[in-house]
Amino acid sequence: MTKIIITKKQNQYLSIECDGHTGYGAEGEDIVCAAASSIVQTAALGLLQVAKLKPEIKQEDKKGFFSLKLDADSEPGKMRDGQVIFATMLCGLQDLADTYSDYIELEVKDVY
Repeated sequence: MTKIIITKKQNQYLSIECDGHTGYGAEGEDIVCAAASSIVQTAALGLLQVAKLKPEIKQEDKKGFFSLKLDADSEPGKMRDGQVIFATMLCGLQDLADTYSDYIELEVKDVY
């Protein structure tokens, strides 16, 4: 199962952490893992190339681990664009988690 945790503070998305392989299919043929990965990787590219943010990214493919952290002190205009991208990513992941709840656990948590 893939566990995905998205953190936010004061209604501002700050990070995502994805851990583990979904186990839906064989390695290289797992459509659920591929879908989740595509959603998250596309959002990461959007944050980098469209919003021009510089998130901290860590990735370990063999373990099925990916994390991305935004700097809360980023330029307001860039951060606003980043929030739209993050919210769009969450929509895709929520739909995927609803459809494949045996393989993806999604949690959005507020930090204070």
